[in-house]
Formats: sequence, C-alpha cells, structure tokens
Amino acid sequence: MGSGYGFGKTIVFGEHFVVYGLPAIASAITSKTTARVKRIKGSNYKLVDNRPATPGYKEKKKEQQLDSIRRIFESLKIDPTESPVEIELAGDLIAASGVGASAASCAAIARALNEEFSLGLSDEKINEAAFEGEKGYHGTPSGIDNTAAVYGGLIKFTKTETGPKMERIRIKPVEIVLGNSGITSNTTEVVADVRRKKEEKPREFEQIFKNYARIAEEGVKAFKENDTEKIGSLMNKNHSLLQKIGVSCPELEELVGIARENGALGAKLTGTGRGGLIIALTPGKELQERIAGAIEETGKTAFRTRIG
Repeated sequence: MGSGYGFGKTIVFGEHFVVYGLPAIASAITSKTTARVKRIKGSNYKLVDNRPATPGYKEKKKEQQLDSIRRIFESLKIDPTESPVEIELAGDLIAASGVGASAASCAAIARALNEEFSLGLSDEKINEAAFEGEKGYHGTPSGIDNTAAVYGGLIKFTKTETGPKMERIRIKPVEIVLGNSGITSNTTEVVADVRRKKEEKPREFEQIFKNYARIAEEGVKAFKENDTEKIGSLMNKNHSLLQKIGVSCPELEELVGIARENGALGAKLTGTGRGGLIIALTPGKELQERIAGAIEETGKTAFRTRIG
C-alpha cells in the first residue's frame, strides 16, 4: 500500500495577480490531505473520498476531480485499467474553496502512487504531477497551490514563461484564523471574469498591478524582518485591490469586518474569492481564539492554524 500527503495552503499576498507574472506569497498550513493507494481487482480505479468538507464542495467538484485524477495517472504513465487501484482520501484539511484543497489532494495522490508503484520520483517530479492534476480543477493553474502543497513552508512564487520561480522564506510560525464563507467558488470562472475586466479596463488594471507589486515587495521584506504589524497592514491593502478587481462578495466582507473589529492585524480574502475563505493574521493563541470565536458566533466555521 502506498501513502502520501499534501499540505493545505493559504495565500497571504497575490491572488489573481500571480496569474499575470507578479509575485505571490503563499504558505502551507498545518492541516493536510492524506491519500492511500492499494491494488485491487477490477477494470479501473476506485475512489473513496473521506475528506471532511464544506457542504456541497465535493459534489460540486466531482467532475473536475475525476478529470484531475485522470491527468495524474497520465502524468505518471500509469494505466488504471491495467493496474487497478483504490484511492482513499482523508486527513484533517477541510475541503473548501481557498485552502488549496484540490492541490493538497493532487500532491497526496501523486505521492501515494509514486510509493505504490515504486517510481522513485523526487519532490520536483511529484510537484509536476500535482500541477497536471490541478489543470483538471483550474484549467490553467498558476502552480502556486501545488507548490505549497508539496514543499510546505512560506513561499514567494512567481510564474514565468520558463516555469515557476520559487523562493523559500524562513519565518517564525505565526497564528492565523481562516474564516469560511460556506460558499464554493469556481476558480476557472472567476479567473476568466477577471481577465475580461482587465481587457476592458487596461489602464485601471495597470495601476492596480503597480500598486500590488509594491505590496508584494514590501511583504517579502516584512516577513523576513518578522514585522507582523506591517504584514497585517499590507494584507488590508491587498484586500482593497481584490475588491477593485471584483472578486470579493458580501459574505467575505462580513468575515473580514469581524476579524478586523476584533483585533486582527490584517484580514483579507484568500484564494479565488466570491466565496471560500478569509485569512486573518492573529499572532498569539489569545487573539487567535478571540477572532475564531467571533466568527463562529455568526454560525460560520473558523479554522485555527499557523503559517510558516
């Protein structure tokens, strides 16, 4: 039996902007998806998805998931009709929009298949297979989610014509809260909508991109200096830019407001937007618990975790 894992992730800076070659900063979180693969009799593979999830998430993503798994098999040159297997997904990462759930599962599956079939793949090759799997969910993914899922830690990620450029940033782990809107978003649709808006308003978007580039540059510096106050301020500025490109929604705005009102150093949507999650920077267990509790009082789910 082969086993594998993939970390969940949160994007601290750079949603959508990363698609256009600007740097993003993402971090793995402590929660992860696990996969187990075992040989079975039959004519194809069998999927058992036991991941905890936002209600409706797995059902809405089912067709994309099947396409993703097909792509992973093809990438690893495994024919499940000749070598049938059962793939069981589990772990403590709650499958939801904005937490890198699809990438975590892709990384876990690729690692488990690698072990079961004794392929001897490096993390770089596992990441390539996970990236192929991500295409099933996102069409043209940036690569940042699968990179965080495979390697962990805090990463400065830039998409280039010759492939992803990655810089690991070592920081002291810091507490965050992820607030779940309960809405499952469609990354492909939202990314396409942002692209249309960019084509319609090129000058406006050019200025937005310039403003974001400064945020990313200052963000890297703040992380290296462990300046959480500055990081929080930059997160708020990043959220304002995401509002301008039209990827927030009332449910996310409510969660961001609750987090800030209760003392978060910064709060913003994370991931695709128009649903999914917000990230609140909450150094220290006391602040983390206060903000998570305030979100839960509204009936929404809050995840307590750390970045770095």
